Amino acid sequence: MSKRKKLLRTLALSIVPPIAALAMRFIYYTSRCRFHLPLTIPSHGVIFAVWHEDLLLQPFVYSKFRQKTAIKVVISEHFDGSLIAKSISYFGFETIRGSTSRGAIRALVGAISALKSGYDVAVTPDGPRGPRRELSDGVVMMAQKSGAKVVVLGTKTSRYWQLSSWDKFKIAKPFGTIDFYASEPIDLSGVSLDDAKRVVKEQLDQICAL
Repeated sequence: MSKRKKLLRTLALSIVPPIAALAMRFIYYTSRCRFHLPLTIPSHGVIFAVWHEDLLLQPFVYSKFRQKTAIKVVISEHFDGSLIAKSISYFGFETIRGSTSRGAIRALVGAISALKSGYDVAVTPDGPRGPRRELSDGVVMMAQKSGAKVVVLGTKTSRYWQLSSWDKFKIAKPFGTIDFYASEPIDLSGVSLDDAKRVVKEQLDQICAL
């Protein structure tokens, strides 16, 4: 990596995350927010799954589930993952670095260990670079090896920008209405890998269609 590129990345890591965290709070607090949450949720060790396109405002959903933040988010080792990791640190979120394309085993082991220690874990099962809305094996493997249940998340916004990126990332516009959805906990124990992936994907797609 050239010195210039390294300098630009250092500057970006100093400037972008605090601005991103501030923008997230601005969007949230200037919007009318409605929450559609499950009746029950396990006291600890839950896997929260959300499509990559819907990632932006999920820290505010988590605050409705837990009085105390105890969550680790699986984030890719790419530079954009570093930006996301530092941005969500302003909400008290910790990270596990790795993805299906790089550091997959380390991320899986770290997530299972975190779940067994009582942490919640959040994952974007089509990240870090797609294909869009195609579920990787990781979320199912985490659930079945740790015994944790899966809660899928999604949002519906009345006004938003949509990027031309691979995930068609959505950014809610301020002063609109945002509906936050979360499924009942899904138990994947004893279910085959393919069937479990189908169940989680159907739940994610169903929430996105609301």
